Formats: sequence, structure tokens, C-alpha cells
Amino acid sequence: MVEKHQGALFYASNYSVGVNIFFALNRQLARIMNAHSEYAVDMVEIHHTQKLDAPSGTAITLAEGLIGELKSKRGWVEGREAEDNEIRIVSEREGMVPGTHIVNYRSEVDTITIRHEAHSREGFARGAILAAEWIVGKQGFFGMPDLLGF
Repeated sequence: MVEKHQGALFYASNYSVGVNIFFALNRQLARIMNAHSEYAVDMVEIHHTQKLDAPSGTAITLAEGLIGELKSKRGWVEGREAEDNEIRIVSEREGMVPGTHIVNYRSEVDTITIRHEAHSREGFARGAILAAEWIVGKQGFFGMPDLLGF
């Protein structure tokens, strides 16, 4: 329909600019970690108690980014221990947390952690406005990587 009418569609699983930078960093770190099999990867996502889905769409996008880059991973699990070819996601619900996402690489000698923590929902709204302003006059399908230049 978009192509037929020469329109435009902008899709993102999360419109926060910071989260989308985090997505890119997550994929880049995963590419580096392919050479370091001594590290095991896992994820934690924390949201407010009213959030019904677990894991969140943002956590799933992070996990899919890992699966796309880590040669040893084929899927993700939540609520149980992961098999060797899976990534475990722990979903926590507490207070009024807008959203925190953590990716850990753990070995016997150290842990590497990347983390994004939303302080409010304002970042999601700002990203949506930025996307709406950016897409004006464009044709086709777009996402945050197009807007941010990744």
C-alpha cells in the first residue's frame, strides 16, 4: 500500500534515540565478542509494574540483534535457564521504572556490561516527533537506522 500510493512508513520497536544508539552498540559489541567464547551473554530488562509483556519489545529487539551477530546463538528464552545456543532474558517489574535494559558478557575473570536506562518517557516522545519531522517528503519504508545514519 505504501509503495502503491508512493507514501512513506516509519517503523521502530522503540523510538528513543538513546535506545537506538544502544541497539547499534549492542550489535557491534556482539560482533567483537564472537572471538571470545569464554564470555557468556545474558540480558536483564526492568520496567514498571503495569507493563504486561515480558520480555519487552525492546528486550526482544536487543536479543534479535545478538542472535543476528553471535554465531553461537540461535534464540532467546525468558523464565528459565538458557541452553548453550540461547540467550537468557530476565524480566523484572518494579515501581515506576520507565525502562532499563542490560546486556552482560560474563567470564571467570570479568564482566562486560552495557546498559540503557530511561529516566522518563520523554525520550520516546522526542524520538517519535523527530521521526515524524524527518519522514516528511520521503517515499518508502524507513526506521531509526535511516534517521540516525547507521
